[in-house]
Amino acid sequence: MERSQNVFSIQTKILRGFIWLFMVFFAVIVVFPVLYVIFGSFKVNAELLVGGSNIFPEKWILANYVEAWNQANFATYTINSLFLAVGVMVVSVINSTMAGYVFSRREFRGKELLYGLFIMFMFINVGSVSLRPLFELAVKLKINQSLLPVIFISAGAGQATFIFLCRGFVNSIPKELDEAAKIDGCSFFETYYRVILPMLKPVMATIALLSFRQGWNEYIMPLVFTMTNDERRPLTVGVNMLKNMGDGTAAWNIMFAGATISIVPMLVIYMLFSKNFMGGMTAGAVKG
Repeated sequence: MERSQNVFSIQTKILRGFIWLFMVFFAVIVVFPVLYVIFGSFKVNAELLVGGSNIFPEKWILANYVEAWNQANFATYTINSLFLAVGVMVVSVINSTMAGYVFSRREFRGKELLYGLFIMFMFINVGSVSLRPLFELAVKLKINQSLLPVIFISAGAGQATFIFLCRGFVNSIPKELDEAAKIDGCSFFETYYRVILPMLKPVMATIALLSFRQGWNEYIMPLVFTMTNDERRPLTVGVNMLKNMGDGTAAWNIMFAGATISIVPMLVIYMLFSKNFMGGMTAGAVKG
């Protein structure tokens, strides 16, 4: 009996060792590109063009950040990125919480079919195929040179996952609370606003963080919709333009400096809301 326990203990340790190595391997894959960009932002451009295995710069150049800030019009682009990211976040939070509440509490014809279609689109992504018809629609509505269509399109792209999380969380809330609110004279919408919504804070934090990141990192759509309007470009588009600032060669050091600056807001937001993010993910997915 004791021998079998020792064998089991050894097997458990070996399995944990393999899991640890596996996690370290993927952590390196995820972290290395970020570190490469950050350290590359302090290099001279010639050092980046030559390449090499040395990730640390031979000489630390702080002027890359000053040049990136001045050339990319970072103040304007940062405001545009904040407008885009906050807009996507607000639309996503409002729409997904209301839809999740309706799918959980309201009975109507075709509800399961409609919800099934939403879940199906969690695994289907048409990508850039839909970009042309969406752009033509924005042209007909005469909003193709602003960030408004980008906000609505980007917010709609993540609704399936967000609605799934909200519906699962609302399902875990006792229906007796809805009945008590109805007895007190609350309508269906008032029950959502006064009773259910305050209880959705964990999953709302998750949706807010994910949707903010989605809006902040958008590139293709803002590039297309602001192609003729430089003043509406977000940071993702502006940073990419920095590589064209070199004298005949791509200025990777300047672009890396701009990219590092643009990463900072997302890191700060994640550090502030990481606890709520993890709680909302587990609550919305497991309780559903």
